[in-house]
Amino acid sequence: MNIEEFDYLLPKSLIAQYPSSERGASRLMVVHRKSGAIEHTTFREMIWQFNSGDLFVINNTRVLPARLIGRKDTGGKCEVLLFPLWNGAKGDWKGLIKGAKPKSDGFRIHFDQDIDAEVTEIREGRATVRFLRQDGAADILQRIGHIPLPPYIKREDEPPDRIRYQTIFAERDGSIAAPTAGLHFTEGMIQSLREKGVGIVSLTLHIGPGTFRPVKAKEVENHSMESEWTEISEETSHQIEQTKQRGGRVIAVGTTTTRALESFSDPEGTVKAGRSLSSLFIFPSYRFRILDGLVTNFHLPRSTLIMLVSAFAGKDLLMKAYRQAVEKKYRFYSYGDAMLIL
Repeated sequence: MNIEEFDYLLPKSLIAQYPSSERGASRLMVVHRKSGAIEHTTFREMIWQFNSGDLFVINNTRVLPARLIGRKDTGGKCEVLLFPLWNGAKGDWKGLIKGAKPKSDGFRIHFDQDIDAEVTEIREGRATVRFLRQDGAADILQRIGHIPLPPYIKREDEPPDRIRYQTIFAERDGSIAAPTAGLHFTEGMIQSLREKGVGIVSLTLHIGPGTFRPVKAKEVENHSMESEWTEISEETSHQIEQTKQRGGRVIAVGTTTTRALESFSDPEGTVKAGRSLSSLFIFPSYRFRILDGLVTNFHLPRSTLIMLVSAFAGKDLLMKAYRQAVEKKYRFYSYGDAMLIL
């Protein structure tokens, strides 16, 4: 498939720069795959689309305040976006570096609170980062780090972003971006779903830079995803199996949850428990094994995310939905409105 098939025109004014006034206040587009019908409602009203026996699967990763701003010995400004190398244990850190030569031998960065770090092994903007004091890197990030808002949000992070750029499910540190479909949920909505008999289980996929790496290949089949750390518990695996057996629907909250579920699935439609690095690239022609529904945001053109959603909804129907979203002035991207595909 040609990359241009996943392009669309979006006025910059529709790119959300701040979240909605409160969680759950976003608009919601409901897309029905079988009939092709498209409805427009609010996110709070989504609960009426589900029945007892359905199951929501959420990603419980937590966004690290992983953007650091410092200065090199030369006085030049240097920005680092840290991300852990999740191989089953904490401790290894890499960084995306702005302000460094592509193949520099390394240098030192000075941050606030007398915190220094050595930057080595720089290749194509990525490097190994080692702090020069005994504090753990996670503690340092909490003290001096910034929330790594996406580049299409044209402002600096602000104190409320530490709360609003996290889902209410966030409990396991490790991501450099939020699983944004989950940002809309409130505790009240979760309680209402449970009262209807809808189950909610979690998994972990720590979002790294690969999720947002541009697709440069003209033919999308030639693109490859970078690996991200994923973990699914026995309880989550069991609940999915039970839901399938009783005829309930499995609803993924977000594209990261979708990739995790499909990565750990087998041809019989079972999700295996386990932990590993996963790099599944989903684009049209992919045959889903687990999903019956998907909650997602509106995604960038030509991105792996819009390709995944196109695979689930059908490309023509999805592009029709996006055209309606633009016409009706939905808010786009991380802090924008939501879509439910059934």
